Amino acid sequence: MSTADPNFELDAAREARRERLFTRINAADKWFQIIGVAWLTPILKALAGDNPKAQFGDIWRLLGVPLLAIVGFLALWAALAPTVQTSLGAIPGPAQVWEETVNLHEDARAKAASRARFETQLEQLNERRAAQGKEPVMRAYTGAPSYYSQIWTSIKTVFFGFLIASLVAIPLGIAAGLSPTANAALNPVIQIFKPVSPLAWLPIVTMVVSAVYTSSDGWFAKSFLTSAITVTLCSLWPTLINTALGVSSIDKDLVNVSKVLKMNTWTKITKLVLPSALPLIFTGLRLSLGVGWMVLIAAEMLAQNPGLGKFVWDEFQNGSSSSLAKIMVAVLTIGIIGFLLDRVMYALQSLFTFTNNR
Repeated sequence: MSTADPNFELDAAREARRERLFTRINAADKWFQIIGVAWLTPILKALAGDNPKAQFGDIWRLLGVPLLAIVGFLALWAALAPTVQTSLGAIPGPAQVWEETVNLHEDARAKAASRARFETQLEQLNERRAAQGKEPVMRAYTGAPSYYSQIWTSIKTVFFGFLIASLVAIPLGIAAGLSPTANAALNPVIQIFKPVSPLAWLPIVTMVVSAVYTSSDGWFAKSFLTSAITVTLCSLWPTLINTALGVSSIDKDLVNVSKVLKMNTWTKITKLVLPSALPLIFTGLRLSLGVGWMVLIAAEMLAQNPGLGKFVWDEFQNGSSSSLAKIMVAVLTIGIIGFLLDRVMYALQSLFTFTNNR
């Protein structure tokens, strides 16, 4: 067949487009895996005509089996929940939990509307006072926080505590990995304080914050700082340990090269140590964020600080007929947010590291 044959050129163009399509699908597969939707890859490949039978097998494994497991779990939950009677009634099933989810959403919308009306009225009042030459009135909204605002409070708190923990743990981990002396000094501290429960740290942190942070008009509320510092104290250890391990595991040939090139300490850390240790550093960061999220909920419950933990405790104390369902909504919310936080760290790890070891 001549290469000038129109059919040949058409087939070649079609094959080239097909190859480009599969190249894009393979490139997107990395991000599908990061966000937890790897089942999209075989679906797209099947739609593009790449061995549909084999792709359907992957679709069943990646999507069908998990969905079947979820359906089975929901069915088992719905069947067993009514058989467990508590002081607040039977354990709510999936339908009741979904109903309370909708109710919490509607309640959040109503509270948002109430806050908007308050702010509008306050703005109108201050406009009238300004026209009369009077000083504006500064009033804070005192309505109960919505479910969404409590979620946002917990997320802000855990990220603040996690950020402080990372800023402390990474430099100390680098020092411990580079210097046997620093490692010998830090190791006893790590071994003693790493197993300490957040419930033990919380009273100490509360007293210290109350004694040191005496201002009532600072940037942060005392309750916020108490929860965040508790998160810091409990979540910095995985990052510190993994950073030290990653730094100490650097190829000795690279270390020798840095000596030959007479790199100063800063250049050695930024050009050699950090790039080589990043995979383990990110492993530590992911572990620390997960630990911090669990610690935060416990700290909020015990100290009655604003957030999801306080929401759970308040509903437990409330003892209404809908309290159990609301608590289960919060439990599912905590789990979903924990998963999403891990996905965020996984995405950052994929952006800054070049290893398949996750």
